[in-house]
Amino acid sequence: MKRLSLDEVEGVPVFGTLVWKPVRKTLGVTAFGINAYTAADAGDEVVEDHTEERLGHEEIYVVLAGHASFTVDGEAVDAPAGTLVYLDDPAERRSAVARAPHTTVLAIGGVPGRHDVSAWEYFFPALPHMRAGDYDSARRLLEEGLEEKDAGVLHYQLACVEALSGNRERALAELAAAIEREERFRESAAGDEDFASIRDDPRFPA
Repeated sequence: MKRLSLDEVEGVPVFGTLVWKPVRKTLGVTAFGINAYTAADAGDEVVEDHTEERLGHEEIYVVLAGHASFTVDGEAVDAPAGTLVYLDDPAERRSAVARAPHTTVLAIGGVPGRHDVSAWEYFFPALPHMRAGDYDSARRLLEEGLEEKDAGVLHYQLACVEALSGNRERALAELAAAIEREERFRESAAGDEDFASIRDDPRFPA
């Protein structure tokens, strides 16, 4: 048995005002994904705009504190504390903003019939280290993630880290690995300033 206060889980700033808390990884849950999002102020994003089509996840969001306003396929959903919002269709586009300070939303999800660890559990924690120029810490987290999940997004982010830290050969190798797994990363790389140091290499994907 494990007991954990959500306040004990350190938040990771990821996109914009979004702060993510790695509940699943902290507790070592293996049966489903579970993480939390917090918003310091009203108007802050508390669930990023996305679908689950690529991962095939069904999700349930629980508003633990505060007050959130969800948008699901263009429909507004008022969600005060205690509200559960369940999305069984991965194609439904979802997002939420806080309507009150200190709003916290718990997200629980996974692939029906099995659990597949999300690459974002390693991508998100690496972001603050990259922004701070701490490439060693970012690299360590992404490599740890790749040991658990051979995901294109982790190879891509590791390629960014290696390009920014001057490791040309590994940057090119990781970028090639990312594109091999998901062709969409070819287009992403074309305009990504993280690859400025290797874009002149004839091996850089056109």
